[in-house]
Amino acid sequence: MSQKVLFESDTHRNVLLEDFSSGGLAVQANQHMIIDGKVGMILDPGGHKVYSKVMAASRQVLGPARLEILFLSHQDPDIVAAVNGWLMTTDAKAYVSNLWVRFVPHFGLDHLVESRLVGIPDEGMKLPLGGGHVLVIPAHFLHSAGNFQIYDPKAKILYSGDLGASIGHGYDEVTDFAAHLPFIEGFHKRYMASGRALRAWAKTARALDIEIIAPQHGAFFRGKELVGKFIDWCERLECGVDLIGDSYAVPG
Repeated sequence: MSQKVLFESDTHRNVLLEDFSSGGLAVQANQHMIIDGKVGMILDPGGHKVYSKVMAASRQVLGPARLEILFLSHQDPDIVAAVNGWLMTTDAKAYVSNLWVRFVPHFGLDHLVESRLVGIPDEGMKLPLGGGHVLVIPAHFLHSAGNFQIYDPKAKILYSGDLGASIGHGYDEVTDFAAHLPFIEGFHKRYMASGRALRAWAKTARALDIEIIAPQHGAFFRGKELVGKFIDWCERLECGVDLIGDSYAVPG
């Protein structure tokens, strides 16, 4: 459990809360926080097993700032499962795709906080944060049908959710893209829906000024060269439905 500052200025900080999963069967997951002035947000806050630890760490990072936004990139339990606890103990609003607003309550959302679960339209949105804003960028089918990423224009960080996720290594920052490929290739071929969706994402990503791509799992990419290599790799990748044969297997 550690904290790493990815960007900091006089009024703006981007902090990685790194791996509160404590090993075991649960997939490793990162939580990220963005604080601008006296206002903060947390991205993909996680499930019940990490809730108390992430909550304590977030309060330390926030300091005198207040938590106003919970961003849920999609509906998976490693992102959403503890959202009721966050909404019951803060005044924040939770933002998730319109597709998942009726599904998130199945994680046990109390009726007292249902009004603070806010749907994101398919085209994304500009989300005010402190004295500035972040952009909620569509990344549908990468891997969820209703999937979004966060772009922070002050820090020039793209928070990419499951896109870029890596597993099985012992570092938090990618330094050698070729050496990193074995830790991302299998995951992306299976979890990302199609090469068409990746090509659409790559076109969008190139329109942004990105210094860091920070996934929800594993290591982040820092610097134009590594960011560019990852975008190029995504654009060429065959995955998901591209790899389906003529039929599915019948067991036995």
